[in-house]
Amino acid sequence: MEAVTLIIAVLALVIAVLAYARTGGIQDLRRQVDSLGSASESMREMREKTADVFSRVERLIRGRDRSSQEQEKEGDQR
Repeated sequence: MEAVTLIIAVLALVIAVLAYARTGGIQDLRRQVDSLGSASESMREMREKTADVFSRVERLIRGRDRSSQEQEKEGDQR
């Protein structure tokens, strides 16, 4: 009886390996990892561009705030 169980287990393992190889196996996993890597790279580039834009907008706004504060100070001094 134990021999039959062992044969069934080995047969199930062989079928599982064949199914894994047929569905793409390691190559499919590598393709997916490469695809995710390129997607994350493009997202990082977009994140950097967005950060640069926000930095420029901040400098623009803060520059206007400083100039308006300086004008108010000049007006108060007169």
